[in-house]
Amino acid sequence: MSRKEKKKPLLKLSKGIDLPLFIALIILMIYGLVMVGSASMGLATGNNMYLAIAIGKQFAFMFAGYIAMAILTNRFSLNSLTQNTVISLVGGTVFLLLFCLAFKAVDGARAWIRIPLGPQEVTLQPSEFAKVVSILLIAAYIGDSKSKKNWFHILSRPVGIILAFILIVLILQHDFGSAMVIFLIASVCLLIPENPNLKIFRIVMRVLFWLAVAASVYLLSPYGIELIRKIPFIADYQVNRFETALDPFSDPYGNSYQLIIGMTAFASGGWFGLGLGNSIRKYTRFPAANTDYILAVLVEELGFVGFCVLMLLYGILICRLLYFAAKIKNEKARIILVGTAMYVLVHIFFNIGGVTGLLPLTGIPLLMVSAGGSSIMAFMCAIGLSQAMISAWRRGEIE
Repeated sequence: MSRKEKKKPLLKLSKGIDLPLFIALIILMIYGLVMVGSASMGLATGNNMYLAIAIGKQFAFMFAGYIAMAILTNRFSLNSLTQNTVISLVGGTVFLLLFCLAFKAVDGARAWIRIPLGPQEVTLQPSEFAKVVSILLIAAYIGDSKSKKNWFHILSRPVGIILAFILIVLILQHDFGSAMVIFLIASVCLLIPENPNLKIFRIVMRVLFWLAVAASVYLLSPYGIELIRKIPFIADYQVNRFETALDPFSDPYGNSYQLIIGMTAFASGGWFGLGLGNSIRKYTRFPAANTDYILAVLVEELGFVGFCVLMLLYGILICRLLYFAAKIKNEKARIILVGTAMYVLVHIFFNIGGVTGLLPLTGIPLLMVSAGGSSIMAFMCAIGLSQAMISAWRRGEIE
């Protein structure tokens, strides 16, 4: 490597990246920063320091995420995706997931590492990074595999580790939403490898997918609620979320209050909204206005048009990732690209479904828009990995 190459700036993205993907992400970052500032105004009434810290934290996380994305875009290659490297990432992730159990539970979940910061605190949610590690794990162990062993031997290690992630998050942390996201991302990534010995597994996965869809419909019925109550590791507050999704007006001053306020905010927005900063609902007793329910504030202020702009940005991300996944033949690269696209899609599905009452609220953030540093940094790392694959393909380094 030449001296000039060694001094290549880390924050200057390498040639060959996909510009529409990059521009859509930057606009989404700005969109999110503005909306976090607006949604936090209701929580910061009479406390300007709270608002300044909320906006400052969001900007700091976005800046840190951009640095991580730039480094991965410039430095990551499939040659560095060794099984030993991934195992080191797995060990660190498991440690952080278990370390969360040392901190107090919030809404029944122990999913965060908490660091006090003045009147607020900085939180780290390791399960967000477990999503990215799961994608890399499947790419490293199964992508372009020529193994002649049966499907069980090929899949046992990566699937076993991912199941460990899911069990820790679901049973020990009581975070059903994150466990479901990890499961769905991993399930789709496992369908990409074309090793002939995995053919039966792919058929079984497709059957299980449709069975899971049918089971989900059943669980959102009155009979399904009774079954959920009998599951030993499902907490009462999680059962309440299923009941609320089934009937949003069942407990308007209790479990359903947050959902009803969110639906009212949606109805108030109309086509063009009340104007940026003019949300009424954010000044009421509206929990999670700048996190899980920020979409309700966004639609109230910017209307259906603002919602469509947000969906357009997400659509560009997903379409560009899947476009290159279809072009690139290398399975490891395809797993990374498809996994990142699923990361976006699943988050959109669960967040919008939860806020509108179509699905039980899972606490899944709206990527790059909800306040929360872990989801921002983890997702931008995934984008950095994807841009590295796109750049490598355009330079002819991978097929």
